[in-house]
Amino acid sequence: MKIGLVDERSSLERRVAIIPDTVRRLSDMGFAVFLQKGAGSGAYHTDAAYAEVGAQILPDAAAVAEAADILLRLRMPTKDEIHTYPPGKVLVGILQAWRHEAELQALAEKKWSVFALEKLPRITRAQSMDVLSSMAALAGYKAVLLAAAHFARVFPMLTTAAGTLTPARVLVIGAGVAGLQAIATARRLGAQVEGYDIRPAAKEQVESLGAKFLPLTLDASGEGTGGYARELTPEEQAKQREALATYVARADIIITTAAVPGRPAPKLISADMRRAMKPGSVIVDLAAETGGNCEETRPGETQILDGITLIAPLNLPATLPIHASQMLSRNFMEFLSLFRKKDGTLSLHTEDELLKSTCLLWNGEPLAQPA
Repeated sequence: MKIGLVDERSSLERRVAIIPDTVRRLSDMGFAVFLQKGAGSGAYHTDAAYAEVGAQILPDAAAVAEAADILLRLRMPTKDEIHTYPPGKVLVGILQAWRHEAELQALAEKKWSVFALEKLPRITRAQSMDVLSSMAALAGYKAVLLAAAHFARVFPMLTTAAGTLTPARVLVIGAGVAGLQAIATARRLGAQVEGYDIRPAAKEQVESLGAKFLPLTLDASGEGTGGYARELTPEEQAKQREALATYVARADIIITTAAVPGRPAPKLISADMRRAMKPGSVIVDLAAETGGNCEETRPGETQILDGITLIAPLNLPATLPIHASQMLSRNFMEFLSLFRKKDGTLSLHTEDELLKSTCLLWNGEPLAQPA
């Protein structure tokens, strides 16, 4: 079974789905790897390193798509790319298909089978394949460093001959993988950290990292399916913003990470809430890819608004391409192993529950998702 890797064609993308160290392991499993020339260079992996472990280097993306049975992508391919694809292949990737209906339709017309890894259920068996958790951990870490680089003060308390400098107060909104990593990183830098999540179960995790969990509650649980937060009603969102306002105003740094799968990010910080913050404060909106948690977020831009720096980074894990690619490579390899049957043979199928839950199209037709 032949796997194809192409250059992702984005100035924001430096990661690669399979690193050279993984190629040999895939070969032992029965896979052959075809690589577009230079596809790994953003993560500092040379064509020679891939060739040394058995990957075949091809001149362009069209040649890779023609040679491969399974194309691995970190982003949904564009319609122009899809039009050049041969029919009847397989796409596996981080696709956010709910944002790319036209592209998914183009793949259906080509009779492709499509697997979206972001739809993996959050169960123990799927942890080694969980691309969202892998990338969220890196994003949470890097978000704190980004905030520190823009912050007008230091993070830890410092006692010096010139006086005592008080520690920064950091508020992390959303205690998923990204939020918890942000909390841990801010704590390591010496900040006073508070965390908040609409899921009551997050309280114990926040406190285990040495942060204070905000004592805010909704009338109903914010727990959704699969361990994710559910989408709040407009009334619940208004109540949530009102409850958060006091804590937002006193924070020096805010990291927002709140997301709902398959939906635009909830708006948690209004312009009025941001104006109440002290000049020199920083907000890093990690939900910028899906619209942002702040009313004033402009995805991909850094703004200074009344002395408050609002940072809305896109694809933050790609700024750590070596470790991001290492983690993704393991995730993709574990997912591809699902095509290996008990007798050791490789076969494309949707019999496994994880394959079924991630399959958007099977030979161009929508696959009925499990209840």
